[in-house]
Amino acid sequence: MTTTSTDQSPEIDVESQVVPGSDGMLLEIDGQIVPNYAATFTTFNEGEVVSGRVVQIDKDEVLVDVGFKSEGVIPSAELSIRKSIDPGEEVELGEEIDVLVLTKEDQEGRLIVSKKRARFEKAWRRIEAAAETGEAVEGTVIEVVKGGLIIDLGIRGFLPASLVDIRRVAELDEFLHTKIICKVIEINRQRNNVVLSRRAVLEEARKGQRQEILDQLQPGLVVEGQISNIVDFGAFVDLNGIDGLIHISEISWSHVNHPQEVLEIGQTVQVKVLEIDRERQRISLGLKQTQDDPWQRVVDTYNVGDDLEGTVTKVVTFGAFVEILDGVEGLVHISELAAHHVENPREVVQPGDEIKVKVLEVDDERRRLSLSVKRVEGQILSAHTGNLEFPEEDAAIEAPADLVVPVIDEELLAAGSPAEAAAEAEVVAEANEIEAEAAAEAETETEVVAEAEVEVAAETETEAATEVAAETEADGDAEVEVEAPPAKPQD
Repeated sequence: MTTTSTDQSPEIDVESQVVPGSDGMLLEIDGQIVPNYAATFTTFNEGEVVSGRVVQIDKDEVLVDVGFKSEGVIPSAELSIRKSIDPGEEVELGEEIDVLVLTKEDQEGRLIVSKKRARFEKAWRRIEAAAETGEAVEGTVIEVVKGGLIIDLGIRGFLPASLVDIRRVAELDEFLHTKIICKVIEINRQRNNVVLSRRAVLEEARKGQRQEILDQLQPGLVVEGQISNIVDFGAFVDLNGIDGLIHISEISWSHVNHPQEVLEIGQTVQVKVLEIDRERQRISLGLKQTQDDPWQRVVDTYNVGDDLEGTVTKVVTFGAFVEILDGVEGLVHISELAAHHVENPREVVQPGDEIKVKVLEVDDERRRLSLSVKRVEGQILSAHTGNLEFPEEDAAIEAPADLVVPVIDEELLAAGSPAEAAAEAEVVAEANEIEAEAAAEAETETEVVAEAEVEVAAETETEAATEVAAETEADGDAEVEVEAPPAKPQD
């Protein structure tokens, strides 16, 4: 057997001497050659780690031959860091194991050794080296505890739930009794504290994959991925090693208040690559681009002058938006809401109203649809009463459905992009143009009405004079001259 001890053999009687060439195994005593039995025993000190062979397995202890004058005893509590184990499951007869010498001779004269502590010492040296070099360590999951996993590394290592995988794992029980590879991210020898990270190993392995995937992706390519996270401004998609972002405006052709209305974590989706920032490894994706564009149905199906049915989705200061198809809204300007003058669009319509509209204009290039309520024959809308204020959210202008969001930081995306602001300004400017045209049209209409009123007044005065003359003649009264009304001034 071998030992780590460097102690010399037991002292030899001064009258004895070692036979040259016998390696201390033979002694010459009083001219006789005898075996040196003491030299066959391994010598060591308490606290040293020695190797031995399992020679007996009992219910509560294991005997190990370490080359000492008596066999070493391993109490069951000193076999493993695991709790309540069966000795027969931890060691096998004839197995070579390392043990740490606890007591060379207890009260009963037994050599007490520990397999657990020998492994503990060796594990600490290995873990300390791994923490210094960044090398990964392997262990077995032996417990699932609140907040993470306990890993058997020869010592108990703690793997927090947030560091088990790249994405947070809902069911940690699936890792029980499995071997996993982790990196040591924190150690404290005095407290026997070891914190591990499996995610660090996975992320390192995916670095090469990320660049490889990024090199393969091109704008316009349709790829498959899984929803890995959902935030207020969009959803992240795992493209087999690298994440891309679907901005909320690119999720659906219809208006989406929050991505959770449409998507859920773990869902598999087909997405289109819109833009790639290779330097920052950021990918902008679109989900609605893989679906039928409802706007194309408008272009192919509807014409100016068609009467359609729709639902009022939003009422703003300059009119109302009406959805005529899923994902397609048109604007009814305030001047097209009713035949009479409308101060507040909420006097006429409210969100959720089902109304008929007439198509005034289809702008395919800008994907704009102009509608009218007042020009639909036979439609009379009931006047709305009550709160006619414009809440801030209703007064806001929605960004166009075809807005393309550049690849930018998440914080900027959350705050809104310059493209959205530009699109909003464009809608407002268009509304102002429509309002100006309506005002000019109304002014012209007022002039026409004034002229008509003058003509009606003149005709009425002539008829009255004629009637008076006729009545005078019939009564035989003196003749009365009837003056003709003054001629209408020429324009």
